[in-house]
Amino acid sequence: MKMPASLIEEIARHAREEAPIEACGYVAGVGDEARKIFRLTNADASPEHFSFIPEEQFATLKAARKEGLSLIGVYHSHPATPARMSEEDIRLANDTEMRYLIYSVAEGVLRCFRVDEEKRVTEEPIEVTGGGP
Repeated sequence: MKMPASLIEEIARHAREEAPIEACGYVAGVGDEARKIFRLTNADASPEHFSFIPEEQFATLKAARKEGLSLIGVYHSHPATPARMSEEDIRLANDTEMRYLIYSVAEGVLRCFRVDEEKRVTEEPIEVTGGGP
């Protein structure tokens, strides 16, 4: 996945602002190139898991499409733990085309993963680009 440094910082800022609860949202782009971040509300308001509000999800999908973008990733933060897929993250990862990004507030690290039909996790590198949205 290719992502401008400015979007990585936007995810990090969102995660720091929401701590100690998990921040969450979507990454929109074209192909494997991230172009925009959509912050969503963590309906669970929990430091250990998140869920989206369906109306926000639908509005985000509409907004992305209006801008000619697709939702290419889901991001969330781990306020006090490493940037790795938890058992719950893997269980809830149902879209094999989606990238799952996790930002660790404790480590200051963003990582990207894919999950296949058999729930096997593969880390995908993030190519940091200089441009902004």
